[in-house]
Amino acid sequence: MKNIPIIILFTMLWFASCKPVEVLRTDTLLPMPDTFASTTADTTNSATLNWREYFNDPFLEGLIDTALANNLDLKIALQRIEAAKSGILAANGALLPTVEAAGTTSLRKFGLYTMDGGNITTEMIDGKLIPINLPDFFVGLQSSWEIDAWGKLKNRRQAAANRFLASVEGRNFVQTTIVAEIAAAYYDLLSLDASLRIVDENIGIQQNALELVRVQKEAGMANELAVEQFEAQLLGLRGQRIEMEQLIVENESIINYLCGRYPQPVQRSSLDLLEMSPPSLVAGVPAQLLRNRPDIRAAELELAASKADLNAARALFYPTVEINGLLGLQAFRPDLLVTKPASFAYGLLGGLAAPLINKRAIQAEFNAADAYQLEALYAYQQAILGGYVEVHNGLAGLRNLQRSLDLKRSEAEVFTRSISTSNDLFRTSRATYLEVLFAQQNALSTRLELVEMKQRELMMGVGVYRALGGGWR
Repeated sequence: MKNIPIIILFTMLWFASCKPVEVLRTDTLLPMPDTFASTTADTTNSATLNWREYFNDPFLEGLIDTALANNLDLKIALQRIEAAKSGILAANGALLPTVEAAGTTSLRKFGLYTMDGGNITTEMIDGKLIPINLPDFFVGLQSSWEIDAWGKLKNRRQAAANRFLASVEGRNFVQTTIVAEIAAAYYDLLSLDASLRIVDENIGIQQNALELVRVQKEAGMANELAVEQFEAQLLGLRGQRIEMEQLIVENESIINYLCGRYPQPVQRSSLDLLEMSPPSLVAGVPAQLLRNRPDIRAAELELAASKADLNAARALFYPTVEINGLLGLQAFRPDLLVTKPASFAYGLLGGLAAPLINKRAIQAEFNAADAYQLEALYAYQQAILGGYVEVHNGLAGLRNLQRSLDLKRSEAEVFTRSISTSNDLFRTSRATYLEVLFAQQNALSTRLELVEMKQRELMMGVGVYRALGGGWR
């Protein structure tokens, strides 16, 4: 009876030490706008289109097929999925009892002034006292089982499951990136082809102009300076052509690298880039980003996993309930192990343990889990905000670029006509050779700018498709 107050005090201290620390901070996500700028609340969304439906170019589709089969980043992502799947198996296993086959041997000597040492006069078997140096042999099964009374192990399993799903979304995100990168590099290659054709046309025009000015020089209508200026212009164009050929080689290497193969010629469309148009895009509503974009879905799953980790860390403040048992044969001599039922041994132990004095390690783990949860929350908010900004900028860029393209196309047409006009005037000595050179340079630069703007339009369409979450279906 005298020990009752001590037991009560100990029990109170024990449960007081098990009280978890509550999370006092609360963070909310920024509300997402109902629509994108200059769009309506139409839920039709181009992100739901398979990339085969979005792109209408058999050469591009073939390159994407090859990349999805051979790209090394995708293969790495698949291995991450396998690793995450193993995490689920490990977490499931922690919920079940462990059973191990065991065979142990030991040698003990008890002090004479102990309870065990005082029994050395006891006979173990007929005519055989307990030896001072007592061997011990055991063969059998050992088991332990932590009862998940507070949900610690279940929360760890939930965290592992969420991270497995996040790894799947990570693989989807890698695919959307690869599809977009292949398409962008492909359109870049087509733009280089178009630019090369324009340079070749200007080389032909410049060659004719050089022959004309040489004839005029012989007729006394032009001087050597004019010949040198036209020849220098022609040499510059030929040098520019070589640079473009190198860019084509490098761009083909980029595509081949994404396809997981060594450099080789890349088959592509022979259509005029300026006649191509990006597929029509329907942005839908911003809320659809939450289910269409793999990176946002992965961030959401990581947030759920961090919450489960926090709950598991909170459960560490509670007592751990564990059951241990053994079943087998035990004797002090190996030949006696088969003596049944005398050598039959079993044990069952139930334990309840909780931190009492030094809880710093548990507190540190809980604080870290709390910080990781907030980090995951901010990362989720960042993914949502970044996705919205990408779509917003892409849609605005497409609209403005299409307006600029119309003006640049008209400008290129005017400068192209000016080449013929300047040549006609030069033949009749009503224009100088400098005016002819300026007309050719302006036409060339404007046409190349037009090709570049068209390439940007096509690539921007790909970018918006990826930003909406398309490409992984």
